[in-house]
Amino acid sequence: MVGLIDCDNFFCSCEKVFRPDLEGKPIVVLSNNDGCVVARSREVKAMGLPECLPYYRLLEEYPDSGIIAFSSNYTLYADMSARVMAVLRQEAPDVWQYSIDEAFLDLHGIDISTLKEWGEALCRKVRQYTGLNVSLGIAPTKTLAKLASRFAKKYPAYNKCCVIASDLQREKALRLVPVRDIWGIGRRMARSLENCGIRTAFDFTRMPREEVRKRFHLGAERTFAELLGQPVIDIESIDGITKKTILTSRSFPALINELDDLIPHVANYAARCACKLRRQHSVCSMVSVFVHSNHFREDLEQYDNSTFHTFLTPTATTPEIVEAAIECLKRIYRRGIYYKRVGVMVTDISPDMTIQPDLFTYDPGRRNKLNSVSQTLDNINSRMGADTVVLGAQQYRIKDKSGKNLKFVNAIRRALKSPDYTTRLGAFVVN
Repeated sequence: MVGLIDCDNFFCSCEKVFRPDLEGKPIVVLSNNDGCVVARSREVKAMGLPECLPYYRLLEEYPDSGIIAFSSNYTLYADMSARVMAVLRQEAPDVWQYSIDEAFLDLHGIDISTLKEWGEALCRKVRQYTGLNVSLGIAPTKTLAKLASRFAKKYPAYNKCCVIASDLQREKALRLVPVRDIWGIGRRMARSLENCGIRTAFDFTRMPREEVRKRFHLGAERTFAELLGQPVIDIESIDGITKKTILTSRSFPALINELDDLIPHVANYAARCACKLRRQHSVCSMVSVFVHSNHFREDLEQYDNSTFHTFLTPTATTPEIVEAAIECLKRIYRRGIYYKRVGVMVTDISPDMTIQPDLFTYDPGRRNKLNSVSQTLDNINSRMGADTVVLGAQQYRIKDKSGKNLKFVNAIRRALKSPDYTTRLGAFVVN
């Protein structure tokens, strides 16, 4: 049997753990630069507030709702996630973290007749140790476990743990799940199935397997088999995936037209791409940068452009990738344009154990120093919190009212960010 444990309203719940006064109040968490709503508490969902609602519209359309907004605090969320995973690893034979708030559990060796009791006890322990509510779904396959976890979250009678162990339980569950809510079924495929009269997961399992293989992709056939209780999705296919392209891009909180103001954003995005490369033990041979103006501002001149830099020797070091990205930005920057978005993408990714150095330009001494700098950055930021130490180019500079003195701040706007309760002692200092 396989378990899927999911933290309930994770981002919002993390904010509530250290703020008991927020219990029962509607709260939302915003995206980077406080752009739009990315997480909603149970109370906000009950109000009908849609996901991805821009923050300015939230202020305009729900002025007297009492909704409390927070900027995203990924340092806090990552640490709370690690605490949840630590509890799971104490109790389950094996754990594979699927996302920041989800994990698959290998329940091999646990008596099926005791799984319900065991699962409820696990959810209580996570709540006791972390302050977070979790929902657990247990089933023969990962896709069914994903469905079961939704039932555990939606229906209080399950006491946070839903077990699908028999064919009767499986069919009953499949009849209640819309086809568009199946893990692995995308929007296009869901529309195609609904046009054929297939409304539920049970309807989908009534299709001939040959037709599923013929009309849809291999992933759909795997999902089909999993819904029938046949485990075919290996954990390796959802854990430890090596990305072939890494992109970091965000819209600005306000239009920017100065090159010096664009550089910190590009430097931050490039540094994040480099960190992700090292995390998966990869290197890249190309970095690309693109810029966009605001197409909704018809009164302003429009401009889009992109360019790239090729590394003769593949790299994953932060200084090299940041430097290349800034040079790309300088090539495509146009004075007088008001920019709304920039992005950095690294491609031609390969394992870091198979680097082929360039014969004429490769400098082993310099490369070792850059690798050492990048590793030191990772070590400090992993222990002390993200962006504790950054390159100078990553700091966003603002001028005081006199226009002379510069102040360095984070390039990403997080005006409503909560303290880093679990990683910084200063979060509890009372002035």
